[in-house]
Amino acid sequence: MAGLYFDELEVGQVFKHALHRTVTETDNVMFCAMTHNPARLHLDEKYCQEETEFGQRMVNSGFTLGLMVGISVGDTTLGTAIANLGWDEVRFPAPVFHGDTLRIETEVAELRDSKSRPNAGIVTFIHRAYNQNDVLVAQCKRSGLQLKSPAASG
Repeated sequence: MAGLYFDELEVGQVFKHALHRTVTETDNVMFCAMTHNPARLHLDEKYCQEETEFGQRMVNSGFTLGLMVGISVGDTTLGTAIANLGWDEVRFPAPVFHGDTLRIETEVAELRDSKSRPNAGIVTFIHRAYNQNDVLVAQCKRSGLQLKSPAASG
């Protein structure tokens, strides 16, 4: 099992995930199609070149959020998560473009025992995505219900 149990996590712990991902045009177009998002900012190159400050299509931020959290799973919650409880403070301070390579860092921000489940705790992660130029392109807080190790759950 790749993920960590609740009691194996520490506040302030930082994961620099080894998996990096170059975002492709196909990623962006397929995500927009699957989510029925026809925004010209994601799909219309001519419009973006002539009418936007960026001069090119931007990757759908929903894809960026999903990729950022998804890359974190292998090191943090794979096999130990019970449920995702929510995403807060989702921010996209800079755009992502086709061809950008993203790297992800995850910080453990808060830990607390679950009041209703003695075998679990609630963890709050801060996920951050950076492009190949070390520019922060996405950040969010994510709370999850995480299993405690069998030894810690009693």
